[in-house]
Amino acid sequence: MTDALERRILERIDDDAIVSLASALIDAGGENPGSTEGSVAAVLDEHCRALGFDVEIDDVAPGRPNVVVSVGGSDEPGVLFVGHSDVVPAGSGWTSDPFRATVRDGRLFGRGACDMKGGLAAVVMAMAALKEAGAVGASPVSLACLVDEEDTGLGIRAYVRAPHRRTYASCIVAEPTDLVTIVGCRGAANLEITVTGRSAHAGRPSNGRNAISSAARIVGLLDTMAEELRASAHPTLGPGTWNVGTIAGGTGTSMVADRCVITADRRLLPGEDAHDIAAHLANRVRAAGITGDGIDVSVDVAMEMPGFLTSNDAAVVGTVVGAVTDAAGFRGTDVWTASCDGGFVARDLGTPTVVFGPGEIETQAHQPDESVSVRQLCDSARAYALMASRTIVRPAVMTKT
Repeated sequence: MTDALERRILERIDDDAIVSLASALIDAGGENPGSTEGSVAAVLDEHCRALGFDVEIDDVAPGRPNVVVSVGGSDEPGVLFVGHSDVVPAGSGWTSDPFRATVRDGRLFGRGACDMKGGLAAVVMAMAALKEAGAVGASPVSLACLVDEEDTGLGIRAYVRAPHRRTYASCIVAEPTDLVTIVGCRGAANLEITVTGRSAHAGRPSNGRNAISSAARIVGLLDTMAEELRASAHPTLGPGTWNVGTIAGGTGTSMVADRCVITADRRLLPGEDAHDIAAHLANRVRAAGITGDGIDVSVDVAMEMPGFLTSNDAAVVGTVVGAVTDAAGFRGTDVWTASCDGGFVARDLGTPTVVFGPGEIETQAHQPDESVSVRQLCDSARAYALMASRTIVRPAVMTKT
């Protein structure tokens, strides 16, 4: 149930303003790979300054700014929302311009509508309602909008390393969850496995050492390791997994391949470290007799995103579930098959973290004609406002960030 203050906050949620800001963020683009988040950050910066928010800009790479916007003070622990300004490339198959937002049949269309320009707009307008209602004081309510979430995580890595003057009792990642509270997810690592051999004429292949043949043995080894992971699954998050994504090697049909590169996805359980996994894989390759006699193998970590798991008994879980129940009806909790920046916040900052936002990641995100329900956008803004209000008036244990 909401009290008089919360009703005053909810009355100030402007549905049209949410759609308008989400549309402006979609129109700004931000495709990644491409390093083009600057235009999205500029829209967010201008809008939040106009609302009277405190805005901090951190250029983590040329033209790639993290934007952190806040309302309220910094004396008490508050609530941190996390989002990202980049989107995956639009690709083909769209029935309309992916970077010209449109509304039809109760849905907002455009690249990033679901993942996650809609969530960003909902958070901003929730913060505006809190400010207008006079519901902020000594505790901050912040949104960290970060670059490069869809690729290598430059933004979140810079954010967790930077010194901060604010403290947060909880973190809510505004990724699309269909308004379900996600209490945990596996992390992800991209590993690059480089096999080098020795070239020779294909008429006498024994004069060379074929890197592709050795790479094929590594693929078989990864299948074996995947079976081992399935036998030791986490009781809540399931097993870690291996997936071979690409394999490329050789220079010609009549030549023994002297180089082959495999890229593999490894889903991580909380506490697993990608560099330890890379070292373990290299040891398994050597133990299998794949290296030697002219064959060398190196394993490098190209990207790592940690997983996390927050207890259902944590204050943030109860706060989020209660807020969405009051704003849109009970949705419950679950765990995710995707990964997100929240793992860094939980691991590196020690902040209790959940994922919650508008949109359906499996049926809408990263697809042609991406869209999000306008009703969910507005319901999520109301839920965000209640989450923040209930956190800052009943602060939990302070976490330094």
